[in-house]
Amino acid sequence: RGRNTRPGSMLGRERSKRGLHHGLPIIFAMLSLSVQATSATPCFLSAPSPPSRALAAAARARGRPAPPCCAGAAGMVLDRGREQRQYQTMEDLVGRTPLVRLARMDPEGEERGNVILCKLEGQNPAGSVKDRPALNMIKAAEERGDIQPGDTLIEATSGNTGIALAMAAAIRGYKMILIMPDNMTEERRATMRVYGASLVNVPKSGGMEMARDLALEMERDGKGFVLNQFGNLDNPDAHYHSTGPEVWEDTGGRVTHFVSSMGTTGTIMGVSRFLKEKRPGVQICGVTPAEGSSIPGIRRWPKEYLPTIFEESRVDRTIEVNQEEAEEAARRLARDEGIFCGISSGGSVAAAIRLSREVTDATIVTIVCDRGDRYLSTGVF
Repeated sequence: RGRNTRPGSMLGRERSKRGLHHGLPIIFAMLSLSVQATSATPCFLSAPSPPSRALAAAARARGRPAPPCCAGAAGMVLDRGREQRQYQTMEDLVGRTPLVRLARMDPEGEERGNVILCKLEGQNPAGSVKDRPALNMIKAAEERGDIQPGDTLIEATSGNTGIALAMAAAIRGYKMILIMPDNMTEERRATMRVYGASLVNVPKSGGMEMARDLALEMERDGKGFVLNQFGNLDNPDAHYHSTGPEVWEDTGGRVTHFVSSMGTTGTIMGVSRFLKEKRPGVQICGVTPAEGSSIPGIRRWPKEYLPTIFEESRVDRTIEVNQEEAEEAARRLARDEGIFCGISSGGSVAAAIRLSREVTDATIVTIVCDRGDRYLSTGVF
């Protein structure tokens, strides 16, 4: 500012008057807007705009969750008179899990031009791949009119499905009864209780077979509705519409082999169906425990208890792993890769590494189905 425009000069005072004169309308306009914004305007919820609904429909058609900007009823819009913002609910966080490369555990496979990719399903809200079918089974049953919020749901589980169902039931307003063998880890039981589920134990000697029988008996007695993950097509459908498309998209369509442990078989059935439609030559490999091995989450079912959702034709090859191999792979994943996962995931990775030693120039995707923190009491780690 020059000498002639200092605040005390005549020219300075004149310019200050002109500036104030021209600035008053702006100041009054700003004050008016401020008063309107801070007045007692009621908050309200509104649905997304038509373009947002179109984006959501397009996302669902691709088997992907709606983007945060157009999640629809699951994520309502809060408008306080300034701008609309979209907020997600826990349902919106199921799926879209990361796919990461093994960096250190398969040097021999890397020399053969192979890459092993692990899909980290422990990143789902309740910590496992089972979040996908759990939520899908409840929502599909609602849409059919089989259940409504406030009802009681019943399911036999060895752990992960129970945790996922307990979370999904809490989100959507259901009571949950879970039946499980009494040798399951305390971490799993405690997590189910935290979500509000009631637990019923059966003897270890009876196993999952007894748990499944008891669930059906309780349903016949009118104590609730059995979702039946072992025979419910909404289980593999969840993976057909989400896990499979994610594997295909995240590999750019380069996946050559898919490796998954087999328990209820929902994951491998749904992913196989999707990938085979995209490329029939993709090899689907199921992982089962070797004779005499006990690996949580992987089963060799007696013929009469084989899940009815299982279709043998959708699995090209079965790879057996023993308990020691699965446990050592789980420890190595934590120690060498920074991936802290459960024992069945260790079995799947061990099978993928074995497969990598037989093939060349392959992109092998395997499911790391849960987190390792729910197995700490087993002593494996």
